[in-house]
Amino acid sequence: MNFTGTLIGALIGFFLLHGPIGAVIGGMLGFMFDAGRNRRAATPAAGGFIGPLYAILGAVAKADGRVSPEEIAVAERLMGRMNLNPEQRRDAIEAFNIGKSVEFNVTHSIEQLRNWVGSRRDHAFPVLDVVIETVLAEGSPSNEKMAILRQVAFALRVSDMELMALMAMKGYAWNHGGGRSSGQYQGRQGGYAPHRVPEGPDPYAILGIGRDVDDRAVKRAYRKLISDNHPDRLGDLPDDMRRRAESRASEINAAYERIKTERGFK
Repeated sequence: MNFTGTLIGALIGFFLLHGPIGAVIGGMLGFMFDAGRNRRAATPAAGGFIGPLYAILGAVAKADGRVSPEEIAVAERLMGRMNLNPEQRRDAIEAFNIGKSVEFNVTHSIEQLRNWVGSRRDHAFPVLDVVIETVLAEGSPSNEKMAILRQVAFALRVSDMELMALMAMKGYAWNHGGGRSSGQYQGRQGGYAPHRVPEGPDPYAILGIGRDVDDRAVKRAYRKLISDNHPDRLGDLPDDMRRRAESRASEINAAYERIKTERGFK
């Protein structure tokens, strides 16, 4: 961290207020300036997520040993929907090719993506939704692809329960390998076996809650999800990611309405 502002503030405060108290006050103001400047410097520009994101998509595609035409088609479709300019498209293709190389270590790209997202949970969910699209490109994914997906989710501070909710919106549930088939949360240990749910998304899974919770817990889960996924807060993301957030908010509202109707509360 750069403390130039802190030092200058302390000196100015010392001379203006004629003593150490002025130096302390000036130093504190300078420190606040330094902290804000360093936070801005540590956050990439809006397009700064493209390289690490597409490297992760390449790693996901290669995780089971081969990159399929479906996975390539998903990556190309995403470039179009994100309206990448020619330079950004070249960067995305290069990053995807690096990510699918055998020697690639996905951890660094996940860390870069985590730094870009920072504490913005409203950014974390649309970005994670893009990764899920590649994970599900061929249908039910392999354990290797799920392992990368869950690593990304963990880095972005998205719980397994919240990740299950995102996949429920895609028509998938998951259960612990060899365990129960309900798709119920099982913790972070062990393998997972996502599968398509023919009857459609479970509204409780979308809200990330069990069917045994009380009405108050349902309302609390709904309010938190809507707060985390409000599309109006995504002004610096591509239109495609705004649309993902809007779609997710619609799914959350629809799930909540289904549960309210089923339980008979307002």
